[in-house]
Amino acid sequence: MKIQFKIIILSIILLVNTNYFFGQELKKTKVKTRILFVLDASQSMLSQWESGRKIDVARNMLIQMVDSLKQVSTVEMALRVYGHQKPVPPQDCDDTKLEVPFEPGNAAKIKHKLKQIIPKGTTPIAYALEMSSKDFPDCDNCRNIIVLITDGIEACDGDPCAVSKALQKQGIILKPFVVGIGLDDGFKKTFECVGHYFDATNETKFKEVMEVVISQALNSTTAQVNLLDEYYKPTETDVTLTFYDNFSGIVKHNYIQTINHRGNPDTINLDPLLTYDLVVQTIPPVRKDSIVLTPGKHNIIAVDVPQGTLLMKKPNGNQYKDLQFIIRKKGNSETLNIQKVGEEKKYITGLYEIEVLTLPRLQIPDVEIKQSYTTTVEIPQPGIVTLFLSAPGYGALFVEKDNKLERVYNLNPNKMQESIVLQPGNYTVVFRSRNSKEIIYSIQRKFRINSGSSIPVKLY
Repeated sequence: MKIQFKIIILSIILLVNTNYFFGQELKKTKVKTRILFVLDASQSMLSQWESGRKIDVARNMLIQMVDSLKQVSTVEMALRVYGHQKPVPPQDCDDTKLEVPFEPGNAAKIKHKLKQIIPKGTTPIAYALEMSSKDFPDCDNCRNIIVLITDGIEACDGDPCAVSKALQKQGIILKPFVVGIGLDDGFKKTFECVGHYFDATNETKFKEVMEVVISQALNSTTAQVNLLDEYYKPTETDVTLTFYDNFSGIVKHNYIQTINHRGNPDTINLDPLLTYDLVVQTIPPVRKDSIVLTPGKHNIIAVDVPQGTLLMKKPNGNQYKDLQFIIRKKGNSETLNIQKVGEEKKYITGLYEIEVLTLPRLQIPDVEIKQSYTTTVEIPQPGIVTLFLSAPGYGALFVEKDNKLERVYNLNPNKMQESIVLQPGNYTVVFRSRNSKEIIYSIQRKFRINSGSSIPVKLY
């Protein structure tokens, strides 16, 4: 078993430090993994368990782990213990202490302290976890992992589940590992909400579990995101991928999806201890929630994002050089995007509605975006009306539709001449000078705009 254990640890070290994984070259990351061992040293750990006392088995296993991990340059360790300072009775529910803090090269200190631990007291798991949040010094590029080793459940009326969830929500720690030593079946479910629970029913199983825990904590895990077109081929690319922690909602990664030089979606490193929600930032965005990775494996995440292109052609002339239009999903009032005339943008395939910000606004109700196809929309060339006024005043411009007037534009009350770009149609303008204090001095003029035309209208 010792030889097998050394081989597994050596494999972990090689995986952590390698630049190559599954035949693909990956950039070396400088993320530091900080592992806090939280050891149960309550009175029950003195009980016999197969070849010896539970505390001795746990102590020896942790010493082997610490010896192996000290060789990994990207790992720092610390040790917190609970139930070891005061005997029961009476019960001291504050009995926990950070015995060895995080620092490089502290393996000898941890081993020395482990040999001195004598179980005495109670089991304040929730309080120990709460205090653990203070054990991790500030770090911008660290993974904080807790490995809790216990043979009993909470004995101080605390709520380990609530504490663990709060620490994860705040982004202080990743989901903890909980290793149960000889726990009764009835107690196991109480730890499932605390973290990744592993049941060590005997000494051999305990060694295997600890190996799995450390392997999952350290192994490189890779993934590729296949953005599928409507033929289920991963051809879509060059889109932002946003990975959220499913539990806390915190943004963990942003990548631009890339097809590599081999013609495949490129590989990324992801932390296997998290469950992810992925948002593919297409228009509109596409979500894929609750993504669980297989640690130490190459994971493929497939998302259906078939896309086509939309282009609105610019009419002749320079009147619409900065014209924009609004894109909405068919039957939905939410604005998806604002696009300029003359530029191309990709959208998820389907039916859309367009509102063009002309005067008056144009509504184009059924625009279909098709896979790998450019949908081209054309609008009429506008005309120009120039209004001449005898004096500044108040007025409005209306378009005539179905024997009704729809307001298009309010005249500038400080101008005596104004040129307005309008879509083809029949219009009415109503005006009264500022100095005219009687309603009968209101002036009305009707006119028609044709594409490419320019007409004067006198309001006096």
